[in-house]
Amino acid sequence: MNSENKINYILAREILDSRGHPTVEVDLHTGWGRVRASVPAGASRGVHEAKELRDSGSRYLGQGVLQAVTNVNEGIAPALLGEDCTNQRKIDEMLLELDGTGDKSKLGANAILACSMAVSRAGAFHKQQSLFHYIGQISDTDSFVMPVPWINLINGGAHAGNDLDFQEYHVVPTGAETFSEALRMGAEIYQYLRVILRQRYGEQAINLGDEGGFSPPLLKIEEPLQLIMNAAEEAGYEDDISLGIDVAASTFFKDEKYIVEGKSLGAKELLLIYVELHERYPLILIEDGYAQDVWEDWQNLTRKLGSKLQVVGDDLTCTNVDRLVEAVKKNACNSTIIKINQIGTISEVIEAVKYCREEGLEYCVANRSGETEDTYIADLAVGLGSKQCKFGGPARSDRTAKYNRLLRIEERLGDKAKFARIV
Repeated sequence: MNSENKINYILAREILDSRGHPTVEVDLHTGWGRVRASVPAGASRGVHEAKELRDSGSRYLGQGVLQAVTNVNEGIAPALLGEDCTNQRKIDEMLLELDGTGDKSKLGANAILACSMAVSRAGAFHKQQSLFHYIGQISDTDSFVMPVPWINLINGGAHAGNDLDFQEYHVVPTGAETFSEALRMGAEIYQYLRVILRQRYGEQAINLGDEGGFSPPLLKIEEPLQLIMNAAEEAGYEDDISLGIDVAASTFFKDEKYIVEGKSLGAKELLLIYVELHERYPLILIEDGYAQDVWEDWQNLTRKLGSKLQVVGDDLTCTNVDRLVEAVKKNACNSTIIKINQIGTISEVIEAVKYCREEGLEYCVANRSGETEDTYIADLAVGLGSKQCKFGGPARSDRTAKYNRLLRIEERLGDKAKFARIV
């Protein structure tokens, strides 16, 4: 092993994420220099996600991560010193062994992930490759594509301070020819939507939710879809875009019923709503349409609409191969979200993506509601060959940093930067 590849020093610290909550950042030093990585956090979390470690108590209202930081500095760092940063799988296996739990609750998924991300960055640095090239190499990606963005325009649910039950409404520029064109279309629609919302509902309607989408005072779950189509028409893109919704149904699943617009609905009634929305709008994806453990509801949704749109598992699958295997076995979804902090190491993320490829499951690399300025997931999306990405609205630097990184990657790939096609 080249001595310059050796990990010489690891230092973790507590920093703030985009919601003002603490998160873990790690500096990793080798003979060549320093790399840095920081970890996102979700507000709407699936029960099957790896467990991030929070301090509780009064400090930061219980959200501090000093124990996770200590676990890196006093537990993980000494164990990784001298290891080869280009051996991602070995180091991730060491991290899992050090934790020794199934859900990473001992050291904390936030502590483990920060180190795993930093190791992959160091590996790319020592291979003198861009991070997306390096990830592509260690994940056996055949070719790179620029992902189609799901651009978050309206927030509800756990991500906003309004009465919308559904959590996210996306515009998906499926008619674009390049990523940069898709981003421009989404950003222009966003600005037209701002004007429409201000005119109809006043200044409060253009307040932003956690992920950069607007948070207008709406109640009806269909209203955001119509508003987005109105904005797309104003921008001249009504024939070039599709729509998507992240329902986050687990957040309003109570006593075996789904509480939507103040009404208690059964699974069949909610399915009828999805069918009607698909008939009225160019809807191509429904994410987390049912509660995370009610498999039969998911099966019915996929049976009814799976041939017409993406039925996307997020809380259902949690970037976890065991959950993905179950979803495929039961034909519960045909697409899945990939979130790095749901599982906790980059090797496990790669394992999940490889399984999706084998089974023909579509996958989308996505952000969390609590993000940092770290652009890691932009490189990850391209490196993993993801045809789609979900990074939030075209506003707030924690979101635009990822989009801007994709613009730079597209520029670097040049003629090789093929834009993905999704249906």
